[in-house]
Amino acid sequence: MKRNSRAGLGSLSGFSLNVLSDDELYELHLATLEVLQHTGVKVESLEALDIFDGGGANVDRKNHIVKIPPHVVEDAIRSAPAKIVLAGRNPKNDVVLEGRRVHFTNFGEGLMINDPFTGEYRKTTKEDVANTAKVVDALDAVDVYERAVDARDVYPGVGALHEAEAFFNNTSKHCFMGPGSKKLAEMVLEMATAVAGGKEQLKERPPISFIACPSSPLQLCNDACDVIMAAARAGIAVNVLSMAMAGGSSPITMAGTLISHNAEVLSGVVLNQLTSKGAPVLYGSSSTIMDLKYATAPVGSPELGMINAGVAKLAQYYLLPSFVAGG
Repeated sequence: MKRNSRAGLGSLSGFSLNVLSDDELYELHLATLEVLQHTGVKVESLEALDIFDGGGANVDRKNHIVKIPPHVVEDAIRSAPAKIVLAGRNPKNDVVLEGRRVHFTNFGEGLMINDPFTGEYRKTTKEDVANTAKVVDALDAVDVYERAVDARDVYPGVGALHEAEAFFNNTSKHCFMGPGSKKLAEMVLEMATAVAGGKEQLKERPPISFIACPSSPLQLCNDACDVIMAAARAGIAVNVLSMAMAGGSSPITMAGTLISHNAEVLSGVVLNQLTSKGAPVLYGSSSTIMDLKYATAPVGSPELGMINAGVAKLAQYYLLPSFVAGG
């Protein structure tokens, strides 16, 4: 495949707050379209394969590979809303995601905690979920609550339900969580319906948004597909959040990781929009580097900040609300 040089290509020298020029964003977009069209993504869910097939994608059912033509990708980007209101149980805590507005949330999914009362380093509990929700509720600078820790003292198969009960009852702010499966997503939605006051109220002011994570490189597992589709049908927002690791599950270069990340997130956006056109969806990221010495994913590294600054620019380029990790 031949590519001649482009005339008048704008670029930025070094790293700055602008991160990427318009021309560089366009190049990343074109490379992503090529990956989605010619390499595709692996999709485990049979139901999702049917939806992709019906929406114009090329589906290899034997190998579970979905190749998405550029026009399908771009149509999904255009149909996804540029503005989302994250409703709190108290309307004063409503958060409007649009344009370049910046909001803050806590980080999520801790498994261990230093007990604030005893100093003991221990596994997190359902009570910790409730307490973290209370802390976030009291902090004016934190706008929404993401499930901060896991309830490791309950049966894991229904942990999401215990965690939802804990944070719904202890914060008046909007909540994010990854329910983990189709069944748990449906049951959390039942809880959210009760909190909102009914099905119509849930659609009008959903107090919760879901998180669904593609598996790098280039895979949508069963659970991610189920959560993306369940959110679309219920009319609540879903944060399609890639956690690529540069040098591990994605290319070591920043451009390569951004392309891989972009393809994963946009495949989720396409599934979301093919399920229910116009459904609210966030462009998410917790992508970072892989520490090649310790084989870990350092979320406090400078490279995470660089990658996610690029991710935020991609989201702005697509006019999609974003949810990104900070360094």
